[in-house]
Amino acid sequence: MLGLVLIGLFAPYISPYPYWKHDYAALLQPPSRAHPFGTDDFGRDTFTRVIYGTRASLISALGAAGIAGIIGITFGLVGGYFGGYLDRFVEALVDVTWSFPTLLLALVLVVVMNPGLTTTLFAIGVGYWPQYTQVLRSEVLALREEEYILAARAIGASHRRILLQHILPNVIAPVIVLVSLTMGNAIIIESSLSFLGLGVQPPMSSWGTLLSAGRDFLGLAPWLTLFPGLAIMAAVLGFNLLGDGLRDILDPYLRHTKK
Repeated sequence: MLGLVLIGLFAPYISPYPYWKHDYAALLQPPSRAHPFGTDDFGRDTFTRVIYGTRASLISALGAAGIAGIIGITFGLVGGYFGGYLDRFVEALVDVTWSFPTLLLALVLVVVMNPGLTTTLFAIGVGYWPQYTQVLRSEVLALREEEYILAARAIGASHRRILLQHILPNVIAPVIVLVSLTMGNAIIIESSLSFLGLGVQPPMSSWGTLLSAGRDFLGLAPWLTLFPGLAIMAAVLGFNLLGDGLRDILDPYLRHTKK
């Protein structure tokens, strides 16, 4: 994952060509020393465009996870801590959101709003916040009757202080795992929306837009879809493995069972 971040940050220094540069003397060239991933129908270097596509995917993943985390953590803490009508309202919002498949919900939001990177990461974040809420709510319900929480209430600590200083630090571990898993799913959805022309818009490069552009040349130039597809697979696999590793480290039950 650190490698992906470094590739995204230093894309202008890693890529051998500008991502927008056309070379009409090298249209649909197969992989070679000059063009490791070949060229597209405009003579642009596919290796360069895959590298720049890392930026869009990482921005979407981080942004979507951040939006989902902020919304989900807020609702989970408030609903689980206060309970009553507020908790039932949060649960109703979760049920309504989960009644739509995440990709379909993101697709509807992007169509209603203007397509683009910002809209895409917002739409993905809105689709994934219920996961954070459900996890946080169950954790908060178990913690709010603990003796140290009752003691904090007894000495007059505010609800805000109890939530932020006493409860949130004790429930943050599963959130960290959810963030890594959300980022992997966000890359898939962003690539799907970009493939349909509703995500990242030209001239910005995205793995999904590269797949879409290469689908008309599957028989003639399969490298146009092969390398962006491998990049998506590697990124999603990496985030999922990171999530599994963090879960093994942060979950005390799993640590105990492996001993």
